[in-house]
Amino acid sequence: MLTRLKMLAVATGLAIMTGCASVPMESAEADAALKTFAAPPVDQAGLYIYRDSFAGKGLKKTVTVDGKAIGETANRVYFYKLISPGAHKIGTESEFSDNVIDLMAVGGKNYYVRQSIKVGVFVGGAKLTVVPEDVGQAHLQKCTLATSL
Repeated sequence: MLTRLKMLAVATGLAIMTGCASVPMESAEADAALKTFAAPPVDQAGLYIYRDSFAGKGLKKTVTVDGKAIGETANRVYFYKLISPGAHKIGTESEFSDNVIDLMAVGGKNYYVRQSIKVGVFVGGAKLTVVPEDVGQAHLQKCTLATSL
């Protein structure tokens, strides 16, 4: 009986990790405009948060900026938000507790934060990493703009 429960748990986990999740999306025009990566106004910073990992396609993970949810990610989606210069906390829902990173934003500059999904015990965990501009822009070419909350 215990073996069957383990097999069921593994099968369920694999189904969740490989299925497809969907989230509300913005227009193709808005997506194309943001992929020009224009510099934000000098009194604000641009923040791109994206997810392009193959693992965990069936999972949605909430992302936050300074404790406020901006939306749920799915595979190959991104969010864009203008933020004030200064210290910010960027967070993502993970398996047991939120994963939070610090970002010191400078006005007139864009920042790129990659969310990656990792295998977990019950559901996938999530990790955030600030990536260089050229890496973020290349990854975003394969992503589509999601609707922020």
